[in-house]
Amino acid sequence: MSAEMRKWKALIVDDEELARKILREMLSTHPEIKVVAECANGMEAVKAAAEFAPDLLFLDVQMPKLTGFDVLELVDATKLAVIFVTAYDQYAMKAFDVHALDYLLKPFSRDRFESALARAKQQKPEARTEPTALAAAARPAGQYLERIVVKDGTKVTLIPALKLDYAEALDDYVSLVSEGKKHLKQQTISGLEMALDPALFVRIHRSYVVNLERVVRIEPYAKDSKVAILTSGVKLPVSRAGFARLKKLLDDRS
Repeated sequence: MSAEMRKWKALIVDDEELARKILREMLSTHPEIKVVAECANGMEAVKAAAEFAPDLLFLDVQMPKLTGFDVLELVDATKLAVIFVTAYDQYAMKAFDVHALDYLLKPFSRDRFESALARAKQQKPEARTEPTALAAAARPAGQYLERIVVKDGTKVTLIPALKLDYAEALDDYVSLVSEGKKHLKQQTISGLEMALDPALFVRIHRSYVVNLERVVRIEPYAKDSKVAILTSGVKLPVSRAGFARLKKLLDDRS
């Protein structure tokens, strides 16, 4: 079925009521598109996406609690054509250009809306971007994650980065340990490491990234190997390269 003949279910996500109204009015001239839900925040969006399984997502970038990038990470983005809606944000716009995604810059004209809609309808699933890569590209240099978003079924947990004790690589997932609890997130350890502040988090081993504030001491474990003892009593392996990185950070702090 061609993009012109196909029926589309659309979800509108924006914390501004006027912005949602404008999108709804512009979509009203497209009988092939049915707006299945409108959401004022990211949490509502994640629930609505699970309930209505939309094909088309109009997604605000700057929202409290969950940003548009967080939402995209929590829904099944491979099944969605996404049009980002944003106020001026040079980093986000650069990211959209790099990944060939369309966006509407507020305030936008009818012609610009129609152009973005047509482009989104023609977008092939294999061309859609991995959400964490998009978020990383949109993050200004020197700005790091303040929180980590984890989805478990319908439950969404926000882990403040400063409360992360350590992360462990588990194939294509990471186990995030915070305040005595473990959370599983589909992300590589390298991707997580790049998103965290390198002045606070260090890769001590190919499988572990640790919060420097949680390290009590380093002890020898066997020949040419060491372990990091955390405030919780947990012992993590430290590779030779990891020890060099850890030592440098500790020396820089002293």
